[in-house]
Amino acid sequence: MTYPETNPETTNPETTNPGTHANPVPLYYDTDLGIDDSMALAYLLASPEVEVKGVGTVSGNCSAAQAARNTLDLLGLAQRTDIPVAVGCADWLTKEFDGGSPEVHGGNGVGDVTLPRSSAEPAEEHAVDMLIRLVHENPGRLRILGVAPLTNLATAVRKDPGIVELVESVVLMAGAALVPGNMTPVSEANVMHDPEAAEIVFGAPWKIVMVGMDVTMQHRFEEEDRLALLESGKPVARALGAMLDSYADFYFTVFGRRSVALHDPLAAAVACGTVPLADAPVVNVVVDATDGPGRGQTICDLRGRFREYPDQEGAHTQVILQTQQPFAPELLKRLLSL
Repeated sequence: MTYPETNPETTNPETTNPGTHANPVPLYYDTDLGIDDSMALAYLLASPEVEVKGVGTVSGNCSAAQAARNTLDLLGLAQRTDIPVAVGCADWLTKEFDGGSPEVHGGNGVGDVTLPRSSAEPAEEHAVDMLIRLVHENPGRLRILGVAPLTNLATAVRKDPGIVELVESVVLMAGAALVPGNMTPVSEANVMHDPEAAEIVFGAPWKIVMVGMDVTMQHRFEEEDRLALLESGKPVARALGAMLDSYADFYFTVFGRRSVALHDPLAAAVACGTVPLADAPVVNVVVDATDGPGRGQTICDLRGRFREYPDQEGAHTQVILQTQQPFAPELLKRLLSL
């Protein structure tokens, strides 16, 4: 993968993704399917730039098993039961799953909205094995989108280190470079849930695009966007609008109004190559997996920001700090197209 261009004068959605509508990029989606994960999945389904080859789930917003059920039901609502869904790691590398985030995503992970149950069931293979298989079936082409704790990805690297050389790129909704975290003062939730896994994933020498809180907190859906989904008459959009009701309640405590951050959908759009970037340097990133106050921090070497980011030896992580334009209108348009 050539990292997306960051010059505002030359960047455009057509040049940030090597795939075309006739030749979509094969993509594996790793998720703890909650509310913004559901929006991200819907965006992927509405994007001809990529072809979702499989979805693996991991515990995070809810359990890996619940995330798989949510995914299957949302895919069923979108009439996309052709996409296989595999249950992945139930616990994190060094500790057990803590029960999820019902205060953010509801008891079932999707805002306590009851989706029509799909007849589809999870694949028999483990999500880690699905990922490894898809990498080998699509050598040099498969793009990974991870919007959850990185346990599945780290386990795959441990099980088959050779996949690192075969993956096209890894796009992650993870971390915080220059802004506070959302779980501790320095750590973002997907990293903080399993810092040991994040340390492995960021340490592997594949091409990573980090879509962290620096940029995701800049892009939001307002109440009128939620109502547009709810009033659309389209099953997937209406379901998302309903999920966002409780999500907006949570974010009222963050923003002081019913406005929600577009974490995972923005990462999905970056994976699709549809977001023109303004500031996205390729730098060295390490994860603090110690037990001190910095646990879970993504330490990004941005010391070169005052010198137009000179090349850093060994750097392989593009840290997205800013996009050229608001993302919410594009997101709403694609969600309403389903």
